[in-house]
Amino acid sequence: MFESLTEKLLETLRTIHGKTRLTEEVLDEVCRQLRTNLLDADVNVKVVKDFVQTVREKALGVEVQKSLTPEQHFIRIVYEELTNMMGAAATPLNLKVRPPAVILIVGLQGSGKTTTAVKLARHLVEVQKKNVLGASVDIYRPAAIDQLKVQLDTLQIDNFESPILDSARDRALMAQEEAIKKNADILIMDTAGRLHVDTEMMEEIQELSNELNPAEILLVVDAMTGQDAVRIAESFQEKIPLTGLVLTKLDGDARGGAALSVRAVTGLPIKYIGIGEKSSDLEIFHPDRLASRILDMGDLLSLAEKAQATLDPAETLKLAKKVKKNDFTLADFYLHLQQIKKMGSFENLLKFLPGMGQVTKQFKHLTPPDTELKKIEAIILSMTPHERVDHGVLDGSRRRRIAGGSGTKVEDVNRLVKQFLEARKMMSRLTKSAMGKRRGMW
Repeated sequence: MFESLTEKLLETLRTIHGKTRLTEEVLDEVCRQLRTNLLDADVNVKVVKDFVQTVREKALGVEVQKSLTPEQHFIRIVYEELTNMMGAAATPLNLKVRPPAVILIVGLQGSGKTTTAVKLARHLVEVQKKNVLGASVDIYRPAAIDQLKVQLDTLQIDNFESPILDSARDRALMAQEEAIKKNADILIMDTAGRLHVDTEMMEEIQELSNELNPAEILLVVDAMTGQDAVRIAESFQEKIPLTGLVLTKLDGDARGGAALSVRAVTGLPIKYIGIGEKSSDLEIFHPDRLASRILDMGDLLSLAEKAQATLDPAETLKLAKKVKKNDFTLADFYLHLQQIKKMGSFENLLKFLPGMGQVTKQFKHLTPPDTELKKIEAIILSMTPHERVDHGVLDGSRRRRIAGGSGTKVEDVNRLVKQFLEARKMMSRLTKSAMGKRRGMW
């Protein structure tokens, strides 16, 4: 996400490294580069002009604090303005209405509407603990209704079913009635898309909006289309009372122009972003956190939330006790890996850490972390239960058998055992040190 933009911005910001003052000449050069960076990232021209002008005025007009270097001062201004450009703060869904709150999902065909409807349903059920009913009123695209049903059934989320296939309006009203009968808190409605914005499409959504009085009308746009996403948002906004946007495929957008432009151009808040293909790959859009990621400052808050929502607290506590006693085994290590994998790709998780964007870039010629983890899993799974609990029994013949069973080399098995022992020793030492400090505080 935003790899290209991040790389260029950091290169630009390095030009003021070591400067003692932010003179007009220095600012002219760095702002010129900023302008080029943002235009290359496909950010709207007017948005770029306003952004650079504001950054320059603030950098000149505010005295640099003694505790900050000119570089740190300028980065702080860029971070603040990036955050403001994208909306300053997260905008929650409006669910303070009489239930069921209707959420209309609209957008062009291929933008990811149905997938977004499923992701949003899962998020509302698992995170906000809402009773959700899903419904499709796409009576045009073959298998669209079945697609939503299959995906919701997999997640064990209620789905509206009806033989009516000739009227989107009738399906919508029946779905609303069923949501009321089932005491659903939220009705998520996946509407029909087209290959382009047309009159018939807009009229149908307007009719649904008038009949259902939705709490939210969310436009789904594909971030990878760049400025086309902004133009599509403007076209829909002219005809329909949109309440927010969902940007999909943001994980595949190395430039980021749509995310940086669409709020500033349309005034519509980005409420969610799609960051992968799994049903769990939907995030609430936090402008400040994304600005931090763009500047390679990490996003520890999102990482903590992801861990809290994914990791089993009981297993985590059990693991911590074993680490403290230096009783952590390869079997425990394997279980811990399975927990971490639930949070997503290891490579993506690294990007939540400050400075790791550039580190992973420098070492991308090496074996990717996820590939290395698969090798580790294969080695551990080729061990017997006894071997996983007691690494001391791993003699030469056992190691040769494990290497053969996992499709690896004996050296790989030796390296894993050595790294495991070093990690166990370090984790135990860190845990004891932390506990000692805590006792000293009281």
